[in-house]
Amino acid sequence: MSKLVVKGAILSCSMGNAPSNLAVLPANGVEGDSAYAANVQDMKPNVNIAPFGMCISMSNPQVAAATSAAQGVLTPQPCLPMTTAPWTPGSTSVTIAGQAALSDACQLVCQWGGQIQVQSAGQTDVDID
Repeated sequence: MSKLVVKGAILSCSMGNAPSNLAVLPANGVEGDSAYAANVQDMKPNVNIAPFGMCISMSNPQVAAATSAAQGVLTPQPCLPMTTAPWTPGSTSVTIAGQAALSDACQLVCQWGGQIQVQSAGQTDVDID
């Protein structure tokens, strides 16, 4: 069983150097273990998804430009998440605010090539599938 992801869950990106926390707005209207529960649409940059420190992806135009200016030496730049599609796969049996609930087995893709994963669901009591 997977865990229901809630506000404050710890996220990581394969192209970032620091974790971040998931923000879930009260509009979802559901709590899991005393925190707002997330759904697969909670993927908006700088609303739900905070930066992951410094980005190392050459697909990120800022990293590419800085690396080019440094004669090819990889030059990380501040992370600016660029997520445009929902988390996948989402729960097959639980919905929150009309969307599939977010479980700790879901992943989110950043346009700059990073894979965003849930490191800690933010709670340990509520299981979903």
